[in-house]
Amino acid sequence: MKMRSVLGFRKLVWLGLAVLLCSFPGWSQQPLTDQTAKSAQAGPQTTEASAGAQQDAGQRAGSIRGKIVDQSGANIAGAVVKLTREGQSSGLGVTSSEDGLFAFSNVAPGPFQLTISSPGLASHEFSGTLQSGEAYVTPLLMLVIPTQVTEVHVGVEPTPKELADVQIKEQEKQRVFGVIPNFYVSYEPNAAPLTAKHKFELAWKSASDPVTLAGVGVLAGIDQAADRWSGYGQGLQGYAKRYGASYANIFTATFVGGAVMPSILKQDPRYFYKGSGSKRSRILYAVASSVICKGDNGHWQPNYSNVIGSFAGAGTEALYLPANDRRGSGFILSSALIRIGETSLAGVLQEFVFSKVTPNRKRRAASQP
Repeated sequence: MKMRSVLGFRKLVWLGLAVLLCSFPGWSQQPLTDQTAKSAQAGPQTTEASAGAQQDAGQRAGSIRGKIVDQSGANIAGAVVKLTREGQSSGLGVTSSEDGLFAFSNVAPGPFQLTISSPGLASHEFSGTLQSGEAYVTPLLMLVIPTQVTEVHVGVEPTPKELADVQIKEQEKQRVFGVIPNFYVSYEPNAAPLTAKHKFELAWKSASDPVTLAGVGVLAGIDQAADRWSGYGQGLQGYAKRYGASYANIFTATFVGGAVMPSILKQDPRYFYKGSGSKRSRILYAVASSVICKGDNGHWQPNYSNVIGSFAGAGTEALYLPANDRRGSGFILSSALIRIGETSLAGVLQEFVFSKVTPNRKRRAASQP
């Protein structure tokens, strides 16, 4: 009975000790080892790296390709295609194949811009956004011929008469040494034809010019000093007769040879300055101007107007000569030939001298007969 009591007491002691050990805090958790500590410290970093890897896996490179054609739909080979990204001043460039195809590989996702150019065609730009891992195919890219800007000035072209009006006004400003009238020369190789009104106005302008009137007075004074046409006598009366005869000769020759006959025969009474070619060719051209002229149709023809005008002037002068100084038809012929010779001499002077001493004439870069 006593032995059982002892055994029962020991069981109670061991049971209480076991309960005490189990309830002690130090024995309720496993000790933290170095490996466990390292794992605990590395835990957040491993999570962050894993998230970065997942992000990279979500932004995979892609490609861009397309085709370039012209307005007719034909493929354009050799076109330059430039790929640029936002914030980039330069980019990648490729050229299109014979089929007009181009491609960019390993392109990072995001917005992009393509600039396409080809010689003779207007440049074209295309923008898009490449998604992650996308094989982007552009729409058909068309290059067109650049727009040509043409300025059209709408106006009324002057008629030949209006053009002749302007040219005659320019001719009426022409004076040798700025003084002597030089109206009957044209420095325009293709001057507009004169109307009958132009021809009469030009003749009157020349015959009534103060310098012409003064020149006739000088000639009359020389004739009186040499006692030419002695039948007119001396003194003021003799001078007036000589002046009237000389002016009648000039007036008649100018109007008949420069206005009446040119209007009837459709001929141009002006001398057309040559200004080019050899000296010999220019001399021959100038000398022939007394018997060769340009018609209103622009063609060269015999100068009937000048020849008839010269004879008309000589005939008029013969009417005013004193009876004892008249020598019949021989005088008229010789006077007419002298005037024709004077016209040839005037042509030579126009070609080589007057053109250089007429400061207010209209200049031209080149001259053609």
